[in-house]
Amino acid sequence: MRSVRTALHEWDEERLVRLVAKGDRAAFEELYRRTAPWMAVRLRRRCTDEQIVAEVMQETYLAVWRAAGAFAGAAVGGTAVGWLWTIAARRLVDAFRRRAHYAEPPPAAAVPEAAPAAEEEALAATVGGHVGDALRCLAPELRQVLQAMVLDGLFVRETAVLLGLPEGTVKTRARRARIAMRRALA
Repeated sequence: MRSVRTALHEWDEERLVRLVAKGDRAAFEELYRRTAPWMAVRLRRRCTDEQIVAEVMQETYLAVWRAAGAFAGAAVGGTAVGWLWTIAARRLVDAFRRRAHYAEPPPAAAVPEAAPAAEEEALAATVGGHVGDALRCLAPELRQVLQAMVLDGLFVRETAVLLGLPEGTVKTRARRARIAMRRALA
């Protein structure tokens, strides 16, 4: 056993990855011992959240264990260390994406409520009652399309040019606006 550890210690990372591909746990432990410290440092430079760094480290070495057979190495001009870092960097990006997907925006990122535009004030004066209330409850992008097409009498193409949108987007927003108005007036 001592001679195997000595041999592992003398081998380069590429050879260790090749042994890991064959299921050699001792080679995996040696590879981890050599690469985990610098990988953790590099990850911490890009992410200050220790929990994410720990998750990325775990996911990276799990991927290395599972996919070591896919490592092409020097045959394609790559190195084992570069391959490991590529896996870790991709896992870090995935972690950031997951975090962004589930995170709520901070209060400072909330869009401040703007004063009503002159067009909206004019619209409120011309369209009153339940229809006006329903129209004012629409999202601004839906209200713009509905106002242009219904109140101003523009066609889809003219509305698209006026708002700087593709015609398909105008059609979709008009449909969504009409559905929302029906629900609000029902």
